Amino acid sequence: MIWRSLTCFSLAALTLEAASVSGMVALKDSHLDAVNKRRDYSGLVISLEPVGQPAAPPKTPPHATMLQKNKMFLPHVLPVAAGTVVDFPNADPIFHNAFSSYDGQIFDVGLYPPGTTRSVYFRRTGLVRVFCNIHAAMSAVILVLPTPYFATTAKDGTFRIDVPAGSYDLSVFHERATEATLQMLSQRILVTDRPLEIPAIAVSEAGYLMSPHKNKYGKDYSAPPDDRSLYPGGRN
Repeated sequence: MIWRSLTCFSLAALTLEAASVSGMVALKDSHLDAVNKRRDYSGLVISLEPVGQPAAPPKTPPHATMLQKNKMFLPHVLPVAAGTVVDFPNADPIFHNAFSSYDGQIFDVGLYPPGTTRSVYFRRTGLVRVFCNIHAAMSAVILVLPTPYFATTAKDGTFRIDVPAGSYDLSVFHERATEATLQMLSQRILVTDRPLEIPAIAVSEAGYLMSPHKNKYGKDYSAPPDDRSLYPGGRN
């Protein structure tokens, strides 16, 4: 899926011929049934950063949405260009408190009720791991990129990005791959006025270890509130 609403081109780029870059990414060495049995290769991010021509920042910050529903962040992986405002609407019948204290931009939107939203402006590139201060099982990733040219893979691993002609550094992100693995997958490509298909990319999950996290105060989570009665069928 391509976040077309977030794609911003400079005036200079609009004068160049545009073409599509497409391909497929597969996962290997995984311990998840979703990958091994159902071949779900969704949620990987492919980005193209112009070589020698930094993308012009948008005049008006674009918006993206990370919804909180059924005690989940949706989507689980959200790529955005630097300078984007991410909205965190609460569609649950309970309170939430999205925050991040890891790696990239640190934020804490505080506790807020159902039917309301909070927003965060992401100005710095990097990986932002998002959690809820109330529900330890809730987690997500916001990938803040230095380019507006990116896509997330579909379930079958396919992707497509429309870009002006030029040279680009292609990068791959997968939350269950090590940084060394991802660095080896980077490559420089040349885009002309014709569609370009990238050879299939295989991403290994070998060596990935999930790290436990604390609440926003750096402490262990307390027992979650019993709010099953608020969900159909008593959902936990």
